Amino acid sequence: MNLTAGASDSGKRLDSFLHERLPEYSRSRLQSWIKGERVLVDGKGARSSYILRGNEAVLVSPAELAPLKAEAEELPLKILYEDADVVAIDKPAGMVVHAGAGHHSGTVVNALLHRFGSLSSVNGELRPGIVHRIDKDTSGVLLVARTDKAHLALAKQFHDRQVEKIYLALVHGRMKQVQGRITAPITRDPVHRTRMTAKLASGRPALTDYRVLEEFERLSYLEVRIGTGRTHQIRVHLSSVRHPIVGDRLYGAPGVVPGLPPLGRFFLHAHLLRFQSPSTGERITVESPLPADLSQFLASVRSETARI
Repeated sequence: MNLTAGASDSGKRLDSFLHERLPEYSRSRLQSWIKGERVLVDGKGARSSYILRGNEAVLVSPAELAPLKAEAEELPLKILYEDADVVAIDKPAGMVVHAGAGHHSGTVVNALLHRFGSLSSVNGELRPGIVHRIDKDTSGVLLVARTDKAHLALAKQFHDRQVEKIYLALVHGRMKQVQGRITAPITRDPVHRTRMTAKLASGRPALTDYRVLEEFERLSYLEVRIGTGRTHQIRVHLSSVRHPIVGDRLYGAPGVVPGLPPLGRFFLHAHLLRFQSPSTGERITVESPLPADLSQFLASVRSETARI
C-alpha cells in the first residue's frame, strides 16, 4: 500500500498516521509492522514514534493476519503432571506460550492442542487452557487447564496468591543479605516499551522474595518466590536492586561473563509450582529439574570458583 503524508500530517507520529489512514488494522498490528520494517518512510525503516514532516512517501507491506484460533501442531512436549483437570508441562527455553505478534506457530498452545485435542475455552481460541505464562526464554513448570471449571478455580488461586511459585536464578554480584524481599511496584517503561520498570512510584503491586543458595566470586545463585505474577517481575525486581539475571541483556546484564562459556539465554527457571486440585482439593506439587544448559553453566561457575 502506497500512502503519502500531506501538509496536514506534519507533526504526527508514524503509528498515528497509519492508524488514521488504515483504521481497519489495530494500532498494535501497525506497530508490529513498523518494528518488522514492513513500513518504509521514503524507502527507509522508521520507528513508531517517527514524527512526519508532511511530504513523505510511506510504503506499507502488510504481514499475514494471525489465525483466528490456534491450530494443533505436532511438537515435542514434556508432561510433568496430568489429571482430568490440569496438565503441567516442562516448557523449554525459547518456546512461546501462545500466539502473539510474530509468533503464530510453534507455541506451547499448538503443541497442547495436538496432544490433548481440547482445553479450557475461558481465554478464547487463541489461548486455550492458558492460566498463567512464563517468558519465552524462561524454562520450567507451566500449568494448563483442561476444562473451564478447572480454569476458573485455578485463576482464583493465582489471583488470591494461593499458588506457590519457586524459581531458580543466577544473578550478577553478591547479595547484601542472605534473604530479602523486593516490593517495588512494576509498570511499563515509558521510554523503552519492550521493558518493564520498578523505578517509578506508580505501577502494579509486586512481591518477590529471594534466598541465596550459593555465593560465588562474582555471582549469586538464588531461590526466588513470587507472590504476584507481573510481566518480567523477577527480572525487573532483581535488576532494580542491581543484581540482573545472568544473560538478561534487556535488564542490564552483560552479554557474556568473562571466563565462562556463553549461555545463549538468561538464567531463570520455573522450578516448582504448588496448587490445589480443582476437583479434589488436594495440594499438588510439580517440579522441573534444572535443564541441561543451565546445569552445565552452573557447573562451570562452580569450577571457576574452585580454581580461584
